[in-house]
Formats: sequence, C-alpha cells, structure tokens
Amino acid sequence: MNAARLLLLCTSLLLLPAGASAAELKIGFLDAERINRESAPAVRASKELEREFAPRIQELQRQEKQLKDTQAALEKDGMTLSETERGRREQELARLSREFQRAQREYREDLNQRRNEKLADLFQRANRVIQQIAEAEKFDLILQEAVYRSPRIDITDKVLKALGDK
Repeated sequence: MNAARLLLLCTSLLLLPAGASAAELKIGFLDAERINRESAPAVRASKELEREFAPRIQELQRQEKQLKDTQAALEKDGMTLSETERGRREQELARLSREFQRAQREYREDLNQRRNEKLADLFQRANRVIQQIAEAEKFDLILQEAVYRSPRIDITDKVLKALGDK
C-alpha cells in the first residue's frame, strides 16, 4: 500500500506542469527509527519502562533460579529417591516450569503493550513537531521511508532537537 502511494506520488510529481520547476518543490526526509532510538522522549520512556518492569524481571529471575535448582536437585537425587518421591518432584518441576513460562509470556505481553503505548505517544508528539517544521520551512513533502535520500533533505536532527526542547 505504501509503495503504491509512493509510486502515485512520484508519478504525480513527474506530471506537474512544465512551468513548475523542481527548485520550487521542497522535500524533506525523516528517519523514524532514529526518532525512536535517540529522541529525548524515547530515552525517557525506555528508562521509565525499565523502572516499571524491574520488579517483574527480578521475580522472573527468582523463578528461573528456583526452577534450575529444583531440576538440579532432581537430577542429583533422582536415582536414590523412591518412585513416589521422584514422581512428586517431577510434578513439582513441571508445575514450576509452567508457572515460569506463563509469567514470561505475561511479562512480554505487558511490556509490548506498554512499549506500544509509549511509542504511539512519541509519534503523536513527533508528528506535531514535523508538522510545525514543515509549515515553518514551507516543505511540500516529508517522507519517512525512501530507498535513497540525500543528507541535505534529512530533517531528523531538527526533529530530535525540537523534541528535546519540549
């Protein structure tokens, strides 16, 4: 879909009347990945997520250690245990494994959801800044994806600076 839009846009630009010169057309480019990695709000959001999820990471590490310790104990003592006791420990190991896997899955889902919320907020703010830059500097078109781009049309640093100032 984006490729079709880009093709349509390029075709439209080629069909501009002969009186409109290329010098009148002002195009900019934005590296969205850099905004996501380097902008001040993105860095703050990343640190906030680290703080928010640190207790869950510690709990996962505790569960993983308990699982490994239980498995090591079963492997060490397995041959000397009665059939009943070995079965009980194997069931306990399976229960711990299921709980650990469930906790990991919930952690990943929650982290992804929160990260997506933060990214949506970041890109809303970035889009407002881009709109302001485009209007102030009279850009006709600002692209976020391109096969090739000249560094002279890259406005990413301006957007990063504007996001950092807010």
